[in-house]
Amino acid sequence: MVTLFIKNMVCNRCVMVVQNELEKLGISFVSIKLGEVTLENDLSIKEKEVLEQNLTAIGFRLIDSKKKQVIEQIKNLIIDLVHYQDTSLKHNLSELLSKELQFDYNYLSNLFSEEENTTIEKYFIAQKIEKVKELLAYDELSLSEIAQRLNYSSVAYLSNQFKKVTGLTPNHFKNLKEEKRKPLDNL
Repeated sequence: MVTLFIKNMVCNRCVMVVQNELEKLGISFVSIKLGEVTLENDLSIKEKEVLEQNLTAIGFRLIDSKKKQVIEQIKNLIIDLVHYQDTSLKHNLSELLSKELQFDYNYLSNLFSEEENTTIEKYFIAQKIEKVKELLAYDELSLSEIAQRLNYSSVAYLSNQFKKVTGLTPNHFKNLKEEKRKPLDNL
């Protein structure tokens, strides 16, 4: 089995699009998840070129560099944790990343900072703030419920972090008419 890492594959719709592309090209796969495709067999050079061209045409990119693959895994784990898991974080983020990726957190942190010009913590906060924006836009949960769902220690802490990142209070953001959310792959 061979694992391919794909940049910008950050949502379930992305997974479906990549799956359709693989099926269209007749490429057998074992599994697909955010940012990763596990294939039954290695691709020929020609198959890889065609896949890369097709993925690029729809906004994705194959990642060959081992360092960039690790970065993409970090991003996808954080995106999955913040946007798609309904459970609160049982371990701290550094423990989770180290356990999942089988690397020392200091290595992961340094690599991420070098390659992305931001820290893992700032990336995690940016994802959480985007999730807060989404939940505020849906207007189904109170700020207290949002704080609890995203594992904030208090509403005040969430509000302070939200204002620090966006320049707006959560209530002011909620009252805005124009769209202020960013696509996940642009964070």
